[in-house]
Amino acid sequence: MTTLAHDRYCDEIAHQVGQLRAVVTSGAELSATVPTCPDWSLEQLVRHTGGALRWVDTLVRARAEADIDEDLVPLCEGPEAQGDTAALDAWLAETGELVVGALREAGPDTKVWAWAGIHTSGFWARRMAHEITVHRADATLAAGLPYEVAADIAADAIDEWLQIVEFVQRTQPHDAASELRGPGRSIHLHATDAEPELNAERSEMGVPPAEGWGRLVELTEDGVVWRRGHEKATVALRGPLTDVMLAFYRRLPLDSPGLEILGERELLEFWLRRATFG
Repeated sequence: MTTLAHDRYCDEIAHQVGQLRAVVTSGAELSATVPTCPDWSLEQLVRHTGGALRWVDTLVRARAEADIDEDLVPLCEGPEAQGDTAALDAWLAETGELVVGALREAGPDTKVWAWAGIHTSGFWARRMAHEITVHRADATLAAGLPYEVAADIAADAIDEWLQIVEFVQRTQPHDAASELRGPGRSIHLHATDAEPELNAERSEMGVPPAEGWGRLVELTEDGVVWRRGHEKATVALRGPLTDVMLAFYRRLPLDSPGLEILGERELLEFWLRRATFG
């Protein structure tokens, strides 16, 4: 499947770091529980996200051939002071500059260890763009702030999630993933407000523009398969692209205003309970 340009992912990481910093400095209570990650406070969520970025920065700079323990990553856990908004913001700003700089310097094709079978710096640019995009949604929900994301990033976040589920099924079989196998079940994701640039992929193939963005996910005996387009399915999830993305990442309840479920809701709920990174 086509992905976005490497520089686009780097730009988005920088943008999302800025947006996350805005949440940190918004006056939000750092000790507030994150509703979508209830084991974390807002500060713990930010430290986790920044730590992931610092870990990737270390992997890419080292051209790592194997995993690097987080204990070896400088300032991976964030500033020593707890509850210090200024220190957390400064750490996050430096983190963003480091990882974006490392990824830009490496380009998309440098060999770097990765856990999902794609051993390139480009994998990490894409993964971190979506890691921070989704966790920034967690942070904005905790702070009670509005959330927006560019259409191309929201769409690619869904594609990446589907590819990861495919990878987990192939390489890390366990009960949750195996239960997603079986014939005759499918999920249609339909974004009703797709931006014009999302139809560029259809234009390149000589296909007329679609009414909204769509993906069909099939649960087969051999594993999950998916493709672009609009087709009748066992269940359909319809709504604005950002809301579809957040719901598919379990960040937005399925009964949220603007979302519509057509068909067997139980199958969608079944998927959301079992689709996993492994």
